[in-house]
Amino acid sequence: MDQDKLQILISMCSYLVLVIVIGLYYAKRANENSENYFIGGRTLGPWITALSAEASDMSGWLLMGLPGVAYFFGFSDAFWTAAGLSVGTYLNWLFVAKRLRHYSTVAGDAITVPDYLSNRFKENKKVIMTIAALFILIFFTVYASSCFVTVGKLFSTIFGLSYQGMMIVGAIFVLFYTILGGFLAESASDFLQAIVMIFALVTVLIVSFVKGGGADTIMDNVKNIPGFFDFFGIAQPVIQNGEQVVEGSKPLFGSAGKYGFLTIISTLSWGLGYFGMPQVLIRFMAIRDSKEIGKSRRIAIVWCVISLIAAVSIGLIGRALYPAALLTQSAAENIFVVISTRLMPPLVAGVVMAGILAATISSSDSYLLIATSAISKNLFQGVLKKDATDKQVMLVSRIIMLLIAFVGVLIALDENSIIFKVVSFAWAGFGATFGPIILFSLFWKRTNQTGAILGMLSGGITVFVWKLLIRPLGGVFDIYELLPAFIVSCIVIVIASLATPKPSDEILNEFDMVKAMKES
Repeated sequence: MDQDKLQILISMCSYLVLVIVIGLYYAKRANENSENYFIGGRTLGPWITALSAEASDMSGWLLMGLPGVAYFFGFSDAFWTAAGLSVGTYLNWLFVAKRLRHYSTVAGDAITVPDYLSNRFKENKKVIMTIAALFILIFFTVYASSCFVTVGKLFSTIFGLSYQGMMIVGAIFVLFYTILGGFLAESASDFLQAIVMIFALVTVLIVSFVKGGGADTIMDNVKNIPGFFDFFGIAQPVIQNGEQVVEGSKPLFGSAGKYGFLTIISTLSWGLGYFGMPQVLIRFMAIRDSKEIGKSRRIAIVWCVISLIAAVSIGLIGRALYPAALLTQSAAENIFVVISTRLMPPLVAGVVMAGILAATISSSDSYLLIATSAISKNLFQGVLKKDATDKQVMLVSRIIMLLIAFVGVLIALDENSIIFKVVSFAWAGFGATFGPIILFSLFWKRTNQTGAILGMLSGGITVFVWKLLIRPLGGVFDIYELLPAFIVSCIVIVIASLATPKPSDEILNEFDMVKAMKES
């Protein structure tokens, strides 16, 4: 290993040591009981709530997946995705956060999303809880695999090491860290990681912009790519044998593709996913005081907008700086790494690379923790063994965490995996399964248990059906699966709730109580 790479490695390892120290600091408190382990005793302040929510949500996708899309296809796809996410972030904090904080405490002091939904509808047989837990298990396993892919790509690109080997090492580290400190350690480190992530993004953006010669020079280098800087067009790389064709040193593009109204609406629908993201919703439930949510919202949206703008810009500038360096969509997701390692001093590049590790760790620990809480707390204790002790719940949670990580590693073994595509599927799954029922449970009094069950099932199933069977038909069907699945779930919730008996007086009175708390 040469001197430059050694310095990068030292910077990254120093960061990992800091993360472990945070885990050790919170380990004793986190392991006192399952409430502390899974939700931190509802003690999060506004800054940690906001930044840990955004860091756990964005993941390595923000630093690798989104810049990769901008690099490979140009401005439009990345921009409209970022716009949808920004709007979704704001609306989620504005409408959902405070009411969910109140409702989760009133509804049996729920500490997980399945807990909240089950308690909200006063179910006895725990059908909602079981369905919710299983969907969380499925989609978070996919999500965790995307994080492992990120780690593998990062280390194989920088150090030339085995993708599979580094991916497995990263998975083991995240697993160890999450088992160690639980939700409190996760949230505290996510706060730190959000700061590292935004520092990395802004630093790489500034350096690449300066090295690229400024806006005019960058534009001159890419203006001849058809559709690259269009709002309503998209670049079309010429692909042969799986790679973009290069003549001389110039990558080839075909005529610009159309980015029409339906495609824009489809891409903007990424924002709908926020209403169903357990890793974000759990932060709303964990904040210590609902009066601090307004401050958290402002912090979160500023962080989100700056980070998304930087990520998209890095991908665009990267195409101007290194037009023929990355010739597949999978390889394009390394543009952040390429810019950092080629244009920055090694120690600084190491800190920036720690930003990718930060994003990956902050997300994967959230995914593992929430998935294991859904199984151990909701299925094991809530359905299978209702008299389970806290100690038994904690033991089961660790076993489940090991199994989820193992399956995630198996999914991530393919080094040609595209982070953006893996994340988009899991994002759609959560958004369509939980988003509609979270909104209806908080804001429509007439929603009942039948509507909740059928709405969740129809949303989750539609994601699979649309992705695998309908979207490949192309044409008007080639839209992001989240949008049709979200709409289907909403329609089913309304029809099923109206076609079956209204909720009990107890449920209706509880709804009115929470509504009054929200408005006070």
